[in-house]
Amino acid sequence: MKQSSMASSSLEDTSKTTKLERYNSYLRRVNHTKLLAASSKLLFRVTLLVALILIFFFTLNYPPLSSSDNNYTHHAPLHHTNFLSSSFYTSGGGAAWEKQVRHSATPRRPNGFSILVTGAAGFVGTHCALALKKRGDGVLGLDNFNSYYDPTLKRARQAMLFKHQVFIVEADLNDADLLTKLFDIVPFTHILHLAAQAGVRYAMENPQSYVHSNIAGYINLLEVAKNANPQPAIVWASSSSVYGLNTENPFSESHRTDQPASLYAATKKAGEEIAHTYNHIYGLSLTGLRFFTVYGPWGRPDMAYFFFTKDILQGKPINIYKTHDEKDVARDFTYIDDVVKGCLGALDTAEKSTGSGGKKKGPAQLRVYNLGNTSPVSVAKLVSILEGLLNVKAKKHVIKMPRNGDVPYTHANVSLAYHDFGYKPTTDLSAGLRKFVKWYVGYFGIESRVKKGSLDD
Repeated sequence: MKQSSMASSSLEDTSKTTKLERYNSYLRRVNHTKLLAASSKLLFRVTLLVALILIFFFTLNYPPLSSSDNNYTHHAPLHHTNFLSSSFYTSGGGAAWEKQVRHSATPRRPNGFSILVTGAAGFVGTHCALALKKRGDGVLGLDNFNSYYDPTLKRARQAMLFKHQVFIVEADLNDADLLTKLFDIVPFTHILHLAAQAGVRYAMENPQSYVHSNIAGYINLLEVAKNANPQPAIVWASSSSVYGLNTENPFSESHRTDQPASLYAATKKAGEEIAHTYNHIYGLSLTGLRFFTVYGPWGRPDMAYFFFTKDILQGKPINIYKTHDEKDVARDFTYIDDVVKGCLGALDTAEKSTGSGGKKKGPAQLRVYNLGNTSPVSVAKLVSILEGLLNVKAKKHVIKMPRNGDVPYTHANVSLAYHDFGYKPTTDLSAGLRKFVKWYVGYFGIESRVKKGSLDD
């Protein structure tokens, strides 16, 4: 009996243990299921949050593109600021970025300049930045890469500069926080301000872009510069367009510039008056350069010599303008290397600004110069030269010049620039266009379509 009772007790204990183990196993499964459910919810929420953040960044950095397929059609400029090159860094981050900025802006020659070049991915900006870097100056670029013309060309220029250790910060002139940050990082000795909304005719399509860049952006840059310590000396791009309806020839800096023929010209004239104001009140050293129809390798696709070359090679007709009294339209075409020498001459002779912390301490330098070739050439002659270089006959339509802001004739008197810093253009249109066409066919990979002998120097 006793053994039977003990056996019965043992079985009951075993049964209880089994039930307990089953219950514990059940609890573990329930808890595991709850944990999985909670983990899934957490993972979903994290994924959703990451997706929203990515969408936010994508929206900031990549606004909608134009639907146009034509690379040479004017787009409304995309005046946006790249989030990762402005707001993030002005909040104190981006140590590697700051190091890159400092490295690019540090001069490599004794008494070298530290120069901020705005519009560095542009035509003149790229050539100037490269020339300054090659002679040992520190150069930091700034450009917003807008879509006024195909940004692919600007990116190619950027890549070329990067190979020569010139870093371009992608941002808009109106980003005051970023500009202030750059001046906190680098004590710039000079600014070469070449960023602008260019083009005479485009002003009729998108006038606000000219106010945004050529006036608001310019003032924003001057505001930051005036508060810098030390204040930099500033050389900036005005334009031969300021002469407007002036009929005296050749154009001299003493001639009237109060009759602009386009909004572009008006904004550049406004820039000259703004320069006078900041010089007078804050002691900024300012030198304005009136460029005359700059052309050459890496040029702007919206310029006549560039799209004439493209259209002639593609067998498309080109329009050649005549004035309303049947005279040839002519321009003082100026080769890019000559303009670069003028820009460097202006920088080398620019005196220091006299202000400090936004307050003027004494009179400061204020100058304006013509940078031209001094030899106007008709547009018809330009086309004739291109025909010879390309070995293709152009399909020409001679039409009356539309009233869209263009002027019929430009001719620079450069005696003042020659006197003050030895400016002397040396490249005639035939030689300059040969160099341009040689670059053009190489860049676009169409050498086989152009007779090689015609491009030999």
